[in-house]
Amino acid sequence: MGLFDFLKAKKNTAETAKNRLQIIIAQERSSRGAPDYLPLLRRELLEVIKKYVNVDAEAVKVDVIKDGDHDVLDISVALPEGPG
Repeated sequence: MGLFDFLKAKKNTAETAKNRLQIIIAQERSSRGAPDYLPLLRRELLEVIKKYVNVDAEAVKVDVIKDGDHDVLDISVALPEGPG
């Protein structure tokens, strides 16, 4: 650490923290009223998918959508491009 390191441009950690907080709040809002099993189902799906494809934790989305009188389980997996 040099004497003038404080003059260097710092990474915008506030913006990163703000983005992360917005993601957490969005997840909390979307999970309200959702069945309790969704987080566990998401985690287990991610573990199974990771056995075959290299994906990150944000690649798997599990939601319940109301369709009239029925609840529809919506599972979305963003696969990486190319061989994983």
